[in-house]
Formats: sequence, C-alpha cells, structure tokens
Amino acid sequence: MIPVIISGGVGSRLWPVSREQHPKPFIRLGDGQSLLQKAFLRGVQLDAVQAVMTVTNRDLFFKTHEEYLEVAPDKMLLTYVLEPFGRNTAAAIAAAALEVERLYGPEEIMLVLAADHLITDQVGFQQAVNLATALAKKGKLVTFGIQPSAPESGYGYIEAEGHHVIRFVEKPSLDKAREYLDSGRYLWNAGMFCFSAGTLLTQMQEHCPIILAATRQCLSTSRRSQGDHISQVELDSENFALVPEDSIDYALMEKSQCVAVVPCDIGWSDIGSWTALGDLTDSDTHGNRVLGQAMLHDTRNCTIQSSDRLVGTVGVDNLLIVDTPDALLVADRNKAQDVKHLFATLKNLGHETHKTHKTVHRPWGTYTVLEEGQGFKIKRIEVKPGGRLSLQMHQHRSEHWIVVSGIAKVINGELELTVNTNESTYIPAGHKHRLENQQSEMLVMIEVQSGGYLGEDDIVRFEDQYGRAG
Repeated sequence: MIPVIISGGVGSRLWPVSREQHPKPFIRLGDGQSLLQKAFLRGVQLDAVQAVMTVTNRDLFFKTHEEYLEVAPDKMLLTYVLEPFGRNTAAAIAAAALEVERLYGPEEIMLVLAADHLITDQVGFQQAVNLATALAKKGKLVTFGIQPSAPESGYGYIEAEGHHVIRFVEKPSLDKAREYLDSGRYLWNAGMFCFSAGTLLTQMQEHCPIILAATRQCLSTSRRSQGDHISQVELDSENFALVPEDSIDYALMEKSQCVAVVPCDIGWSDIGSWTALGDLTDSDTHGNRVLGQAMLHDTRNCTIQSSDRLVGTVGVDNLLIVDTPDALLVADRNKAQDVKHLFATLKNLGHETHKTHKTVHRPWGTYTVLEEGQGFKIKRIEVKPGGRLSLQMHQHRSEHWIVVSGIAKVINGELELTVNTNESTYIPAGHKHRLENQQSEMLVMIEVQSGGYLGEDDIVRFEDQYGRAG
C-alpha cells in the first residue's frame, strides 16, 4: 500500500495562523506535532507501508520534507509530486495514480489522505483501511464515510446502505442535516479514498478522460529527480495549466458505478475552524480554552491562542482570540466559519498577512522581520548547518550583516570572506553576494537593509542549489 497525502489549500478559516506560505497542514497542535506530521504517521503506521507519496505545491516542498524528517522512520522512501499551482483534487490524484502505476504497477493499492485532517483512533482507522483494501482489490473505488455525531452543515454527506453508495450530497442546510442525522442513512464525506492505481485510471478514462489525458501529457514533460530515500517529479507549469480544474468527487466519484463506502467511527475531524481546533484543548471550569499565555477575569466560553504575548480579557463571553506577531483575530465563536472572508479580503488587497508570517521559512533556514520603516528593514537570519543562500544581487538596497553566533562564509563582490561571531560586513547595492554556513552549528545573523525599495522581489539569482529562479 502507498499512502498518498494530498497537501493543498490554505485553510483560510484558520487565519491568522494559517497563511498561503504556512497553510493549515503546518499548524502545530498542543503535543508539538503538525497536522501534516500526524497525517504522515497515520499512513506509515499502517501494515505493509514502505513508501509515502505526497502531492503538494513546489514552494512548500522543503518545508514539507523537513516536517517528515522529524518523524519519518529510517529508510522510508519519500516520493513527491510537486504542483506549480493547484488544479483541485482530480488532477492531484490522477498525477499520483500515474506515478504509482509507473513505479509499482497498476495493482498497487493507494490510500489517499488529506494532510490537514485529524484521526484519533488509529486502531479503528487500521480496521477501516483493511476493509477498504479488501474492497479495492475487488475493483472498487472506496471512500470513507464518518458516522455523524451532530447535524453538521459544513460537511458533504454520503447516503449509503451498507457499503453501497446511493448518492453524494452537497453541504446541506442545518434543517436538512438534522433530517440526515435522524434517518441513520447518511455519513459525513471524509475526503479519504482507497483504490488500486489501475482501477482509478480506468475509471477516470471512462468518466473524465480529458483530465486524465492532460495530466498524463503534463507528466511526460515534467522533471524528475532522485536522491537518498527521496524522489520527486516537478510538474511542468505550461502543461499543468491545461489540466481542467475539478474535484475528484465531481469528476469521478459521483459518476462511477464502482464506488463503495466504508462507514467508520475513528475520531475524525477536518479541523475546519478555530472552534474545532480550540475544542482539542481542555476547557477550564468556565468553558475557556487557552493555548499560550492568557490572564482571564470574568471570562467565559472563550478560545484564546497566543504564541508570544500575554492576552488579557475582562468581562467577555464566547469569543475567539488568536494572536500572532503581526495579526490579531477577535471573533464571535458562533461566526468561526466567517474568518475566511477576512482572509479573502486581505488577499484581494495584497496584504502581506494573507501570505507570510513574520518568520518565513526557506530551504536554507529562516528569516524573521524584526522591524521595518521608511527606508529600512531589520531581519534576524538563521542558516542551518550546510545551508547556502543563492548567489544573488539587489538593485535597490544595501545590506549590513552582523554575525550573532556561528561563522559565516561570505562572497561579497570579488571578495571571499570569513565573518566570525561579533564581526560584520557590508553589501552595497549592485554587488553579487552569497551567504553560507559551513559549520555544524546554526548561523545566526542580524541583517539591516537600507534603500529606496526593500521588497522581497528585489533579487536577481545567478546560482541556486535549491533550483529557484528569478
């Protein structure tokens, strides 16, 4: 079996923690593990798993791989299908199936998992997967249906009789959801699937052949690379743009006559809002759930999360308060689903808080914007052992680098320098330069930028070991 983790989407209802370059799967829960790591471990802990495939955006590859390396068993093969942009789940799953067929053959069983869901009952999950695998080997496209515990209007439903799927149903009104719950015939659609690669491709050829053909063409022109216990295919942008955008439910599952469902009760949640995420934290005697630092007085039924600062509340009830270094959310808990509208507005305005945090992850390490104003920006830069920034140039800004700890190897114009702790160097605008950490400890620096334009797009790359352009 090959677990295939689909890691797409932003999780706009979990802003301001979830952002385009730090989406929902990377949110860490109270135990320190991210939703992505939990999805990965959920897959590798199943029987007979020797490899995991992940479909994700190419800009998130290094961050995803680092997350896996924290928890992956030794010698586990990690395979990636890297999208230049999203084309919905039909294209993502078609690309994964074509790769599984190429690598392992058409009989290989695929277990498609979402990167941002939570399942608390691993034993029950294994049992459900065993049943789904048996159905998949009989040529079925298997979906997982969750026994509903409440009249939830935020989920799609499956009307079923045993393993037989009668129909898929869109997200209903609350009254209709109550009808579904009372009838006992409906399950929540969990968005997880199990099938052989060959069955999936045969059914796509019958019901959505244009999506399959366009994805196949894209893979034929895509770049592949192989390393130690890792392989990846980077989908060709030009051809991937020609793949029709559709979900696997609409494109295939609602049309095929080979669909089966496995009803299960496995502690599943899609963590679709701050209310759902907050419910993972135990409440105090007044119904408050706090993750981080908070001082509460006459406060009830509130969910509070703060990563850095102390949050104080007085005389409030039923609020969501989520504090990050550059954005604060305050909302009525009953309106948790509407946070996505804030995210959409920020994106339309081009506001930076829809995209990145103050701390931004790069393949070589991280940078954190400490302060910025007219004509200047101050960053803390951490370069991992062996990390190496691109050979680059800035047209509009100069940079001062001060080494706080570690030893920096620097190219500055025609000079090659070693900059030790408590030493500094100056990079004038227009100079080619590169920063590298050849030591075994983290390199920590303060960078002071000055100039007329300080945007991150003021960069010309000449060489880059991570394959980035521009």
